[in-house]
Amino acid sequence: MITLPSSSRILLAAACVSLAACATAVPPSELVDARSAYILAEEGPAQQFAPAKLDTAKKALTEAEKAFEEDPESEKTKALAYVAERRARISASAGELEKLKKKRATLDAEYVDLEHKRATMTKEELAATRARLDLAEGKAAAAEGKAAATATELAAKRAELEKEKAAREAAEGKLTAALASLKEMASVKEEARGMVITLNGAVLFATAKSELLPIAKTKLDEVAAALKAQGFKKIVIEGHTDSRGTVADNERLSLARATSVKTHLVSQGLDSVKIDAQGLASTRPVATNDTVEGRADNRRVELIVTPEK
Repeated sequence: MITLPSSSRILLAAACVSLAACATAVPPSELVDARSAYILAEEGPAQQFAPAKLDTAKKALTEAEKAFEEDPESEKTKALAYVAERRARISASAGELEKLKKKRATLDAEYVDLEHKRATMTKEELAATRARLDLAEGKAAAAEGKAAATATELAAKRAELEKEKAAREAAEGKLTAALASLKEMASVKEEARGMVITLNGAVLFATAKSELLPIAKTKLDEVAAALKAQGFKKIVIEGHTDSRGTVADNERLSLARATSVKTHLVSQGLDSVKIDAQGLASTRPVATNDTVEGRADNRRVELIVTPEK
């Protein structure tokens, strides 16, 4: 069984408390990386040779954990976690470097001592001591090379993280623009079943018809563009009618209208395998059918979008 240092256990406990407080919130990758980097730094030579930098890293991680507890979705949490991870790695590198410096200082002291003793040492004793010193210097050089390689790796990782961060921010900006575009042309709201986009039937179809009006095609082109920008796992298209007419006619009409919308979205490049059309007739009214306004609200097409992630 692996036993963590006490401060690591405290940090992990704090992370657990933070997770519990945030219910089902998942910590961002930056915070997960920061926690791991700090534990590695604490278990390395930084504890002994770079305690001040390690303490700075610990404080930075504590701030990130606090930000996550207060607002799991905030950019502040990600930024603080990124800083904490950098400081943890810096403290780890500083510990390794300081350890090497002290080792080198010991070797230098041994060398000076050797020079003082050379005059009285036998040829064999001198050779044996020189061999031991050369071996130790070789190990020190190898360790320094490893530290340099680690620094190069950290720099590459930093560049990769910056690239990923920029890509993520670009994707989030694209999604925000797509949702804003949708909200300008239709009613958009988040429900348990997914993102629901409601289009008024009067805008899409002529009375009792299932062929799309020209203006409907224009609006659906914009909807398709926004959905492609956002990305989706599945779309269910529901056709709805008011209660006038026979059940059979309403079922036929609502399915035909939902199918027309699906056909047009597919023509704009959306994957037909991910789209399902359904006719629900008048079974799910959102308003009374006793008034003109209520019936108009009930004559609608709803797109229930399941996001990719």
